[in-house]
Amino acid sequence: MFDIELQNISKTYPGATVPAVNNINLAIKKGEILTLLGPSGCGKTTLLRIIAGFEKSDTGQLYLADQLVSSCDYWLPPERRSVGMVFQDYALFPHLNVKNNITFGYKGEDREERAREVLELVNLTGYEGRFPHELSGGQQQRVALARALNRKPVVVLLDEPFSNLDADLTMQMRVELQKILKEAGTTAIFVSHNQKDALSISDRIVVINEGVIQQIGTPREVYQYPDNIFVANFVGRSNLLTGVIGSDALSVQTDIGSFKCHHTHGHQPGEEVNISIRPDGLELAEDGAIKGVIKELIYTGEAYDAEVTVTGKSGRQYDLQTHIHPEREVNVGSTLKFKILPEFVAVIRH
Repeated sequence: MFDIELQNISKTYPGATVPAVNNINLAIKKGEILTLLGPSGCGKTTLLRIIAGFEKSDTGQLYLADQLVSSCDYWLPPERRSVGMVFQDYALFPHLNVKNNITFGYKGEDREERAREVLELVNLTGYEGRFPHELSGGQQQRVALARALNRKPVVVLLDEPFSNLDADLTMQMRVELQKILKEAGTTAIFVSHNQKDALSISDRIVVINEGVIQQIGTPREVYQYPDNIFVANFVGRSNLLTGVIGSDALSVQTDIGSFKCHHTHGHQPGEEVNISIRPDGLELAEDGAIKGVIKELIYTGEAYDAEVTVTGKSGRQYDLQTHIHPEREVNVGSTLKFKILPEFVAVIRH
């Protein structure tokens, strides 16, 4: 069962030469947390605004809970769409306390009961009488989320929800928001340009660039098996190489060696392909077949981010990105051996 369906959605702003979103087709399951991920100006916020009803698409149909809300000759206004919205700056009323912010505009007979329910859901029971300036950034965000959930919407839309929070609070709020949304059973769509946000909270990720969907998949699928060069470079870092599909159709032969590849997308033996190897795919091993010299080294606390120069059979040198466990004593100029983990190797589809 799908809560949201977008069929052939396109939008070009007046005066623009290219569409902001171009022929988007997407179905979102009930209770799913989905992130629209891409760089600034890629069309993700436009798509969110079309779902909310703040923008009209030029083409296509949009369904919420099997109800048509937008087409070429029909458009349902935002207040009738059963959509909850959490804005980037939270948009709380400074003169209203927490309870009145949450219930603003809600006239249902269960107004008091519903307020208690959502306050408990977002762990703000006891904060009813406080005003926004008396709350932390994370608490303000939870008030905004409670307000969005108060009317039991079909979908909650969140526009860059972590952009105003510091790094430590962002990590905490990722966990809290995911927990709250799952407990509420609410379908949610996040907009983000931050890969860590997307990977940590999403059931699925939709990677967008220049108004076009580049890849749809689980966080693991998008990270480990990018479909194209844009996804490989935008979602994390990647080592891009060329190679030839091996005779077993399950391996790739490259200038730096031959190794297994879990995703070959049906390419045939002998076919030339581009491949992505995530930095996590290079593992230190005494019997590793790949030997390299550390060119650059950055200590992050969690690991060393290293750039390793590997010389191929042709004599060509390749600078590969990898992570090294911080317990290892390594320095620029150190020679190390690696093996390739096939779980982090993917043939780029296109």
